[in-house]
Parts: sequence; structure tokens; C-alpha cells
Amino acid sequence: MASAVLPVMSDRRVALLGGLLASIGPVSMALYTPAMTEIVQAFATTEARVKLTLALYFGGFACAQLVAGPLSDAIGRRPVTFGFMGIYAIASLVALFAPNVEILMAARFAQGIGAAAGITIARALVRDLFTGEKSARVMNIINIILALGPAMAPTIGGLLLVLAGWRSVFVAMALLGIAVISLAGAFMRETVVPEMRRLQPGALVRTYGMVLGDARFRAAATVVAGALGAIYAQSTFLPFILMGQVGLTPAEFGAGMLFQSGAFIGGSLMVARIMRRRGAEAAVGPGLVLVALGSLGSALLHVWEPTFLRVMIPVAIFAVGISFVLPAMTTAALAPFPSSAGAASAMLGFLQMGSGLLVGLLGAWLGNAVWSMGTLIPAMGGVSCLGFLLGKRLQRQGDTGRPS
Repeated sequence: MASAVLPVMSDRRVALLGGLLASIGPVSMALYTPAMTEIVQAFATTEARVKLTLALYFGGFACAQLVAGPLSDAIGRRPVTFGFMGIYAIASLVALFAPNVEILMAARFAQGIGAAAGITIARALVRDLFTGEKSARVMNIINIILALGPAMAPTIGGLLLVLAGWRSVFVAMALLGIAVISLAGAFMRETVVPEMRRLQPGALVRTYGMVLGDARFRAAATVVAGALGAIYAQSTFLPFILMGQVGLTPAEFGAGMLFQSGAFIGGSLMVARIMRRRGAEAAVGPGLVLVALGSLGSALLHVWEPTFLRVMIPVAIFAVGISFVLPAMTTAALAPFPSSAGAASAMLGFLQMGSGLLVGLLGAWLGNAVWSMGTLIPAMGGVSCLGFLLGKRLQRQGDTGRPS
């Protein structure tokens, strides 16, 4: 175990650093979404083009994880953190001074690339140092911190819009990137022994083949990708439903998103108690029941006009369900890969962000945000539940997913 031979960080330090790193991506999204309608007007462009800035961010975030993970296995967690966070901070400054929507698109794509290392490194740090219930407990603390950032970010973003305009959100992002680099430099310790041969093309192909070839990983990743992918996808729908159709202001939209983040935080606190008494796996089944109920609530948008509560109550129920599911499923997905935690974490992140990107793009293509929310989010919830059933079947069969 790495902690026996390398400098060790306490579980509290890993949780705090991991939460900060993991929150970069969602915070950058949550700060930005209240500004989307104002950016449409500022650049005299279309909603579709501004939605594309978010899709490009998702694309950069999803794909770059596949590089950041193995790179951190090969050269270390610290240098990858510094390099990618540097890209994020520079891209934020480019977005700040963007003269047109095309430059903004490029900057958002680069921001996604820079932010990609955050969630990948956070999960890899936990897998490097902890296993089993300890890993699940640290993951749950990271999830709580992860929710706090996006809980506050839409409100901060809305206030920044009112006080200083849409460009001010990128000032906040640049400062956030600099803060992460500074804190990581002061408090993060290296948790892997660098091994450059892991970057050889053949080694990368074998590593990712091993990860995807493991049935336990596929089942757990399907649960996570369906549930979290839905959250990322609906972020492309909610601004246009709540501000465009329900009529909220950017500040009201930011405050209203506390329904989602507050529900996630509350659920994570409940899961902490469940884990102490019964273990992390005991929360997964009830969590997926809540995911299914939230999906059903979103599907009802097909039969009634959207209001704030009709939209956000199902979103909140879905968020509680996700908080129940994540600690055990993330731990289960990474458990088989002690020597390739970065790559496994990267693939898990790619699948969850990739699913969110694809569904978000499909929703943009369909055009109707309400119809997309009522159709695509329930479909994602169904995928998550199917992944869980697949995992239970594997447990009954005693199948490890490895060829004999």
C-alpha cells in the first residue's frame, strides 16, 4: 500500500484537498450558467451558440481526463495538478477578455481541459491511500464539499452579474484556479512513484482495456454515469427553463439552484450516518429509488406547465438519490485498480461527463428544453438503475469480470 512507503496525508487533508479539486469543474459550470442568457445578448448571438460554449466545456472536461489520469500515474499527482490548473487559470483570463463568442467557445473548451485533472486527481488520491469503508467515508466528505461549491456558485454568479456583468464570473474563476495551485503546492503530498513507461501507447491501451474489461467497473460506472451524467446534462436545460420560461432573474436562478445542491448536501449528511451503522452499500438501493422518483417527477413535465417547484422538487429528489449512491459506487469502480488509480478514475470521469455531454447535445439538437428535461433525464435515471441491477447480478454469480 502506497501509504506505507510514501509521505502520507491524513484522511481529513485528503478529503479537503480532494473536495477542492473535485469542485473546480462543477463550480465553473455553476458560476457560468446564470450568465448564459446575458451572453446571448452581449454577443448578439443565438441560444444554440451559447449552449455550445457549455457543451465544449463538457467535451474538454470529459476527454482531457483520459490524459490527466494516466499522466498522473506516470509523473505524479502534484505536477499534473499544477499543469492542468495553470491551463484552467489562463483559459479563464482568455474568456474574460473574449471579444466574440468564438473566442469564448475556445476558452471554455480550454477551461474544461484544465479542470479535468481536479476530479481525476481527487479520486486517485483517495484510492492511493484508502480502501473499503474508509475510502467510502472520505469520498462522502469530498461529495459534501463538492456540493457546497456549486450550492454557492450560482448565487455568487447571479450577484456578480448584477454588480459587475458577465465577464466578472471569469475573474472569479481565474482567482479560483490560482488559489487551487497555491493550496495544492502547500498541502498536497505525492502519493505515487512516477513510472514513465505507463505513458507508452501500448501500456495505455492495455490499462484502459483492463479497466473497461472489468465487469465490476462497468456496472459501477454505469450507475455513476447515469446519475451524475443527468445532473450535468440538466444544467444545460435548467437556465432556459427557469429563466426563459418560468421567468426567474439570474439572481433568483442562482438562489433557486440551492434546491439541488442543498438536497445533495443533506443527502450526503444522511449517508454519513448510514455508513457508520450499516456500511456504504446499504445506501445504494434507497438512493436509486429516489433517483427513480426524481426521474418520474421530471417526466411529468410532459403533462403540466413548468413552474419553479414542478421543475426543482424532482431535481432535488434526484440529487438526494445521487448522494446516497456515489460513495459506494465510486469506491466499487476504483477498487480493482490499486496500481492504475489515475487511469481508472479518468475513465470513470470520462464516462460520467461524456454521458452528460451527449445528452446535453441531444437536448440542444431537440431544441425544446422542457421536452428534453422530461425525456432525457428520466432516461438517464433508468440507465443508472440498470447498472445497479447488473452489479447485483454479478455479485450473485460471483463474476469478477476478468477472463479466466
